[in-house]
Amino acid sequence: MSSTVAVIGAGTIGRSFAFLFARSGYTVRVFDPRRDLAEVVAGLQADVTADASARDELASQVGTVELAESVEAAVAGVVFVQESGPEDPESKPVLFSQIAEAAPAGAVFATSSSTIPASMIAAALPESAAARVIVGHPFNPPHLMPLVEVVPSPQTSQETVEAAVEFYRSCGREPVVLGREIRGFVGNRLQNALMKEAISLVQNGVVTAEGLDTVMKNSLGLRWSAIGQFEGMHFGGGEAGIRGFMDHIGPAFAAIEDLPVDVDPAGMEDVFEQVEEAYGPTPTPQAAAVRDRIQKAVLDARGQGR
Repeated sequence: MSSTVAVIGAGTIGRSFAFLFARSGYTVRVFDPRRDLAEVVAGLQADVTADASARDELASQVGTVELAESVEAAVAGVVFVQESGPEDPESKPVLFSQIAEAAPAGAVFATSSSTIPASMIAAALPESAAARVIVGHPFNPPHLMPLVEVVPSPQTSQETVEAAVEFYRSCGREPVVLGREIRGFVGNRLQNALMKEAISLVQNGVVTAEGLDTVMKNSLGLRWSAIGQFEGMHFGGGEAGIRGFMDHIGPAFAAIEDLPVDVDPAGMEDVFEQVEEAYGPTPTPQAAAVRDRIQKAVLDARGQGR
């Protein structure tokens, strides 16, 4: 099997995936029409080398990042393609047609898209190519966050699903296969529900934006770094598990009323101001570094640091 993979698109997600794949031992070909691609690729290779040195790994144990002059050059002879281009439902099918024409017959065609389903991308492709299109949706940044949501279309073959799962696991990720296509997948749907509730609590004067974040970081966020939603409910029910939890807590939770929420820009103005007062007008690199350090420490504690 080839140990070469392609990354199409060198934005934030694409660069992070390229770093992850190279760190995991693959030769990674990167294509993007951006003019500074040579500098981007050189920077990624330097990061991979520095990361290997920091982890005391031999150079032979890590891969390399190479520049490709075209889509066709990037996907020639590869086993896996990770597309991370713009979220454009018109351009992605065209791009995947290029990929399918030039890539080997057994290559998997994955998209990082968070909004465009595999079925839409594959609609104009021949059946044999459509069977190899799948969503591989990460949480940002993919080289740090373990989750990849693997979302097949009705046309995607089981062999493609299994190959995608195996590939992401070889990179130390935690792939979860969804049973069907749905807008927002799973992670973003959960995030959307929590986001709306958080906004409504601030808009209705229950808590400040900074106070809500303090609640999250010191309760649910801390708990969820160790156990999932249903696992936590199972613990909460004691010897009776989740059945006991729902018997005891379910009716009280069902009685919690919904608050009005307004996510239009005008309605969000007070929330915007509170967030900017608490954290500054724009996120800083220093704050991002602190976030990443904490997340890495959590992963280390879970035995997932690499």
